[in-house]
Amino acid sequence: MLSHIHLRNFAIIEELNLELQPGMTALTGETGAGKSILIDAIGLVLGDRADSGVVRHGADRAEITLSVDVDDCHSAQQWLEAQALAGEDGLCILRRIISSSGKSRAWINGSPCNLGMLRQLGEMLVDIHGQHEHQSLMKKEMQRQLLDDYADNNTLLENVNEHFLAWKNLHNKLERLSNQHSDHQAKLDLLRFQTQELNDLQLQEHEVTQLDEEHSRLANAGQLIETAAHSVLQLYDADEQSLYASISSILQGLQSASKLDQTLLEPLEMLQNAQINIQEATNALRHYQETVEHDPDRLQQVNNRLSTLHELARKHQTSPDQLFNKWHDLQARLTELSSDEHDLDALQQKLEDSQSDYLKASKQLTRSRIKAAKKLSLSVSQAMQKLGMEGGQFLVALEENEHFSAHGMDDIEFQVSANPGQPPKPLVKVASGGELSRISLAIQMIAAQRITLPALIFDEVDSGIGGGIAEVVGQQLRNLGENRQVLCVTHLPQVASQAHNHYRVTKIKGKSSTATGMQVLDDHQRIEEIARMMGGIEITDSTRKLAKEMLGANS
Repeated sequence: MLSHIHLRNFAIIEELNLELQPGMTALTGETGAGKSILIDAIGLVLGDRADSGVVRHGADRAEITLSVDVDDCHSAQQWLEAQALAGEDGLCILRRIISSSGKSRAWINGSPCNLGMLRQLGEMLVDIHGQHEHQSLMKKEMQRQLLDDYADNNTLLENVNEHFLAWKNLHNKLERLSNQHSDHQAKLDLLRFQTQELNDLQLQEHEVTQLDEEHSRLANAGQLIETAAHSVLQLYDADEQSLYASISSILQGLQSASKLDQTLLEPLEMLQNAQINIQEATNALRHYQETVEHDPDRLQQVNNRLSTLHELARKHQTSPDQLFNKWHDLQARLTELSSDEHDLDALQQKLEDSQSDYLKASKQLTRSRIKAAKKLSLSVSQAMQKLGMEGGQFLVALEENEHFSAHGMDDIEFQVSANPGQPPKPLVKVASGGELSRISLAIQMIAAQRITLPALIFDEVDSGIGGGIAEVVGQQLRNLGENRQVLCVTHLPQVASQAHNHYRVTKIKGKSSTATGMQVLDDHQRIEEIARMMGGIEITDSTRKLAKEMLGANS
């Protein structure tokens, strides 16, 4: 609910601080006192367009600050959290400054924002009815939303939206791939050729490195065998001149000497290990001699294989040692482009299945809307009769179209016939300001239990009515105020007397300026105000008595 509003230099208000209460609040005052100024200010802080004319004469800017308790408004809480604008203790503070040059700035909980953000949030908090720019009833989108709220279609709408997004994604993908089909096919053909070419090679990982090593060994086999043989001769086979024989002689001497000085045991052990290593190295070299051989045929095979790999590496713009990885990359790319995600026929079938799912969900939503539209049309038409529109008819018209959307395939339009015998026409074309306000009230009377907005504002909803009808309007506004906040600008005592709270708007004239004040009325002051509204210039005791009776009937 709206909890507090502060105005500074707005219209003819110099400064106003007003605590707003739950329930129904009546705003009354003499003609021209500025009863609608408060409503105008609320509309502006909720995103209405403004100009410099709202700035009080002589001031450089107008300021509007509105505090809203959003504890019971989950949609507003979620929106604020999504925008990282949530406040503390469930309180949301909206502020707008309009300069005398016509420029304006706005904040939500202290963070700068644009008017679009104010409007988005405002539509979750307040609905203003009457001759005012900020009214949602004339928008077809809000008419659809009101019908869906009345029908409790949230689950059906979520289902339709889910299927719509799936269909849209597939539709866009198919359209994109269709436009790229020739390019895609050319890429696919090239990948198949390149992959097959490398498949035929039967590549092995690290093959190039292994072939390079083998090529070096085969090409230098003679030199390698000769080196190995010479090494074996010097290490072991040269009899007394070999390293093995020399170390054996040294070991004999050290073994005898170590008995005299154990310090020689360490170098003795080292030479013993060296002798063992010489033996093992000799065995390894002899084995090597046996494995290395001259094989011109194998050398030619290795040369040919390396030549092929180097040639294909240049062709694929990579190094020979990366050719195996390139082959795997091409295979992965071919698998990707050959999948159903790039298969137009498979994608077309998926799209048709998705379209069928969407149509099924959309038709289910349409059936629910048709059923709810009949009930809402009848109920609002009956309510219109009680509000002085005898013979009036309200109709929620539905027409299925061929366009897919996240909200289904229905065109929804509120239509009305204000007088008997006239065919229903779109609400925006036939309803006058007063009629629109009363039709809005009739709709709220029926849909109030399912409309989630925490605050409703009615500006001159009683225009053109009186007597018993005015009393009905007041009763219905009071009923609405039982479970939400209702602000009502009225000139009828029958309506004002039904309010839970009563504010009087007064015009204060000074020598050089005129200002508007707003007074919260106590019980005695309410009697005087209701009597003034009934009795005109001179208020009599009988008028006061009647005013007291009217207020007493609603206490």
